Amino acid sequence: MAVSCVDAPSEMAEVAIRKEDQMDHKQLWDAVVIGGGPAGLMAAGELAAAGHTVLLVEAKPSLGRKFLMAGKSGLNLTKDEPLDQLLAQYGTAAPVLAPMVSAFDAGAIQDWARGLGQALFTGSTGRVFPKQMKASPLLRAWLSRLESQGVIWKTRWRWTGWQGADLCFDTPEGAEQIRTRSAVLALGGASWARLGSDGAWSEILAGQGIALAPFKPSNAGLMVDWSPHMRAQFGQPVKGVKWQAGRSASRGEAVISERGLEGGGLYTVSAAVREGADLHLDLLPDLAESEVAKRLARPRGKASLTNHLRRSLNLGAARSALLQEFGRPLPQDPGGLAALVKALPVTHAGLRPMDEAISTAGGVTWQELNADLMLEKYPGRFCAGEMLDWEAPTGGYLLTACLATGRWAGQGAARYLAAQSPKA
Repeated sequence: MAVSCVDAPSEMAEVAIRKEDQMDHKQLWDAVVIGGGPAGLMAAGELAAAGHTVLLVEAKPSLGRKFLMAGKSGLNLTKDEPLDQLLAQYGTAAPVLAPMVSAFDAGAIQDWARGLGQALFTGSTGRVFPKQMKASPLLRAWLSRLESQGVIWKTRWRWTGWQGADLCFDTPEGAEQIRTRSAVLALGGASWARLGSDGAWSEILAGQGIALAPFKPSNAGLMVDWSPHMRAQFGQPVKGVKWQAGRSASRGEAVISERGLEGGGLYTVSAAVREGADLHLDLLPDLAESEVAKRLARPRGKASLTNHLRRSLNLGAARSALLQEFGRPLPQDPGGLAALVKALPVTHAGLRPMDEAISTAGGVTWQELNADLMLEKYPGRFCAGEMLDWEAPTGGYLLTACLATGRWAGQGAARYLAAQSPKA
């Protein structure tokens, strides 16, 4: 899904950002959390709850910008389903994410949100949303809690690396160095750069000898060079279909746009498409191929093939248009046409550019981290959220893992600080 927004969407303006606290820049902080998205906010809360002094730093003018944008059409907090089904959505990263997601699963996330005063509801597919269908009330309550815990935050501070043990930042007032006993990096992936996830941190970590998996678009739409007859379908949803790419399949819907196809049904299979799997579309997933052929074999009289398809299969305008677009010249025999209806090859020019993807794969490799998400080569430095090398489809899975890894890293940093404290 492409992001189309001004620099400060109206919902962002709804989140009141208090006047930043005065702070002693010579102070030795227990922890500095870099990144004001869900993972960073969660880590900051865990550290503050453990009694530590916490500075939260964000490069953008306000906190939670991507979080707010994701919630503009309804904030999908998590997916209320059995843990094994939830974990299966993380693919090869599921084994390493399992303890983190198990400790903060769909039920725990719902309890956390209710604890922030948010009434929730669960849709028919198991997706969990705030009843207000917006992210801003939850973010306001979250920031209020962090403020009450003593967390101080600074915005428009961009992290530029380390100077010895100190953290370095470019700020509106010039360069700053911050002393800290620990740091949690929650810097996001490499999509939606206008909202803060630009992946620029990768050069810093690579320069420190940290192994990174290359960034790749995830949950991205398809580029399609449509023929002129498709113009009438722009903006129309494609419903009641099944998308298949390799072993990945989805019954979700998509939308025909001027630039191609986009939507949750496609996002689920976009990783397989990205890795080279051919994409096919089953236009009638609830009918067996033999039944489709049987219906197509009915006498059509003087009706055109187009009208015969419409009457016998009831595909509707959008699905019929896709069949014509990707299947021409259509087979005349019922068996061949039925096979095409059940496995229509989708011709496309690849995924949308990475910055237009909802999320990214790639990032800090798991081999660089210990069980607490601390960098093995740099004790006291932790990583969380989308900057880690994992991916998942939309539908609550992305936010679930961001919250869970942020919480886990914050708790790991708190344990690290406790272990460094002088014994009584």
